This record gives sequence, C-alpha cells and structure tokens, in this order.
Amino acid sequence: MDPQDPQNSPEPRAARPRALLVDDEAMHLEAMRALVERQGFDTRTAGSLGEARKILQEDGFDLLLTDLQLPDGSSLELLPLLEDRPAMDLVLVTGHASIDTAVQALRGGATDYLTKPIEVARLEKVLSHVQRAVRLRGQVGALRDELRRLGRFGPMIGASSAMQAVYDQVLKVARTDATVFVTGDTGTGKELVAQAVHELSARAAGPFVPLNCGAISPNLIESELFGHEKGSFTGATDRHAGCFERADGGTLFLDEVTEMPPELQVKLLRALESSEVQRIGGKSPLPVDVRVVAATNRDPRQAVADGALREDLLYRLLVFPIHLPPLRAREEDLDLIADHFLAQHNRRAGTHKELTRAARERLRNHTWPGNVRELKNVIERAFIMADTDVDAECLSLAGAAAVANGGDENLGIRVGMSNAEVERILTLATLDHVGEKKRTAEVLGISLKTLYNRLKVYKG
Repeated sequence: MDPQDPQNSPEPRAARPRALLVDDEAMHLEAMRALVERQGFDTRTAGSLGEARKILQEDGFDLLLTDLQLPDGSSLELLPLLEDRPAMDLVLVTGHASIDTAVQALRGGATDYLTKPIEVARLEKVLSHVQRAVRLRGQVGALRDELRRLGRFGPMIGASSAMQAVYDQVLKVARTDATVFVTGDTGTGKELVAQAVHELSARAAGPFVPLNCGAISPNLIESELFGHEKGSFTGATDRHAGCFERADGGTLFLDEVTEMPPELQVKLLRALESSEVQRIGGKSPLPVDVRVVAATNRDPRQAVADGALREDLLYRLLVFPIHLPPLRAREEDLDLIADHFLAQHNRRAGTHKELTRAARERLRNHTWPGNVRELKNVIERAFIMADTDVDAECLSLAGAAAVANGGDENLGIRVGMSNAEVERILTLATLDHVGEKKRTAEVLGISLKTLYNRLKVYKG
C-alpha cells in the first residue's frame, strides 16, 4: 500500500493484554503478579478454583495462568471453558510430580505449562507468545473490518468473492510456519500475497526478503541465494550474506521460482529440508530460521512436465497453495483498484482528477493481459496525460488497440479457451501491433525477462 495513504496512518495503541492469575499461595501469587504486569499485562488474581470460575464468568482474559492443584480442586476442571473462549490461552503451573497430568492438559487444549520453581526467562517467553497472539488477533480483526469498509486487505485491494477467498486463505496460513506457493498470471500481485502472509505472521518483526529468480543471471543466483566467502570466485572481494541469511527470523519470497536453474533447485530443496545453507566457498553449513513463500506465473505441474521445476521441489513448496485470479476474472474490482491508483497520484500532486464514465467503460472493455500491474501503468500514464479529469482518450491500451484492429475473430479468441492460450494470443498480437519487445512488455505490464520467457515457450 501507499505509505502516503491516510488509511495507513498509525493505529490507536492496542489495549494491554489481560491475565487472570490463580494460586492459593499469597506470596507466590503476588510475586507472579508483579512479574506479569512488568511484561505489559493487566492482571486480576484468584486464590481458589471457585473464585477463578466466578471471575471468568464475569470478565474476559487473554491468559489464564493457574496452579494445577488448588485447595478446592484441579485446574483441569477449567478446560471446558476454553471451548467458549478460543482466544484465551491456558498455562498451567505444576510440580515435577504432576508433569504427566500437565501433558494430558495440553492435549485437552491448554497452551503450555511451567514447572515450580518458575524460571523467569521461561515465563517471559510464554508471556511474549501470548502478547504476539493478541496482536495478531487485533490485526486480523482490523483487516477484516477494513475489507468490509473499503475492499482492501493489507497491501491487496478487491472486494470480489474471488479475492475474499484469497484473504481467507492468507489469514489461515499466516499464523503457521507452512511453506506457501502462490500461483497466478503475471501482474496479479503475488508479492503482495507474500507480504500479507509475512505481516500477519509471528515473523512480522523479522525481515521480508524478496528475490526474483527470473531477473538474476544463472551465474549469480547461487551467490544471491546462499552467499559466498571472500575469494571464493573471481570478483568475490568480500564476504556476501545470501537471501537465506538476510531473511533469518523472517520470510523469504522466491518469485518466478520455476526460472531457477535445475541444478540450483537441488540445493534449494536441501536448504528447505535441513534449515541450513552453505555459502559458496564456505567450509561449514549455517543454520537459518526462514519461512519460504514461492511464486510462479506458470502452471507448476506443467513446469515439472517441461523440466523447468523439479518434482521433489514442487511437493516441498506446495504445502499450502494459493491461486490469485486474473483481473479479467474479478471485473467488479476494476473500478476500486483504478480509483486507488488514481488517488495515489492525486495525493502526491495535490490534484483531484477523476475517471469519467467513458474512461471506466473503456477500462471494463479491456482484457488486461498484464493484470493489476498493467492497470497501474495505464492509470499513471492517463494521469499524466489528463489536464483535468481522466477521459477515455487519455487511456493508452495498445493491447486493446491490437485486438480492435484485428477483431476477436481474427485473433481467434473464443469462449472456453484456457487462460494460457488467451495470454499467448494477446502477447503475440500486442508484439505484432507494437513492433518492439521492450514497449510490448511495458504495455502488458510484465518484465522484459518474462516476455522473453513467454516467447521462448511459444516457439517451442
């Protein structure tokens, strides 16, 4: 999203998480209360099971931290309450003799357990996890509200049912550490999906490192991915940390992963399975803690059939697939996205230009082979061309011109064609109309590298 967007202004400070502490030893309870409050929690205390149950019926909490054995019963009797309070974490405090019971409690829904005497560092870690979960729940709630009001979800825009399905998938997978594989046509916003997964995850405070595998020379991509030691090859004048190292504790986004050389895919698979990388010229592997989100604009199984993607790597990446629909399949989002891009330019220039009805109609009649990226480029050029409001004459749609000149029948586009075949026809028609590859890539809203890759496939 645009950093200047007023919708991106800082959110009001979130309320402090709340904890209910239960123990029948007053001195221990007071010491625990002081420590928990010092970690940023508001607290209430109870000295018995009955008192705790009464407080829970009256009030809501993010954390219930309770001694396992209380004078009037076992805290395991509180487990059924978790069914009605899925957002509350239950952490038990137990003696060594009752660890087996605590493990049974974990199976029943408890979040964790601490043994007496409580280690301060261990308790602080538990509290940190609770705080992080509270923040994530708040972000998810805010994003859902934002989506209902504005048709936007983090960096993504769209209120269509197709995009809401994508948002639901992002919400589910973000809270895990599962590898995500995003597929979709060029320009649909696959990197935005990766950013949303990262920002909603427990790794949000860590780095987000993107790498376009199709934009880097095959001779350099191994160094960029895994790093190299000084003197390991000609030109290696310094030690270089690769993307895996730079993304440690965060998320690595591998765009156009099917463009990675097959011999390097073996090393990528090894890194994913071992959570270790080795710099070029390095003598020992380095442990890394990285979540990977991969993406491709190709059918991944077809890429395997074509020899562009190793089958074992595909199955390692395809833990949680997310498919982004093309812009032509979400026509109801077109005005929303176009207005968003135009508003960005208006804010920067201090203007108030709007799209006319004729301009909107022309946008709706376009097939958008370059998807959202193409729309963004079209709106930017139209904004520059327009003296006042953006009319249809300001819109430069060379791909549409090519179709108009040739006619749908001449191009051979018909209902029932696959997206890949429509993309092939429009790409070649645009190239024929424009007559120059660089300009064709700009019109389609794709990189020159992607255009060359497409043309290579079309030529067989």
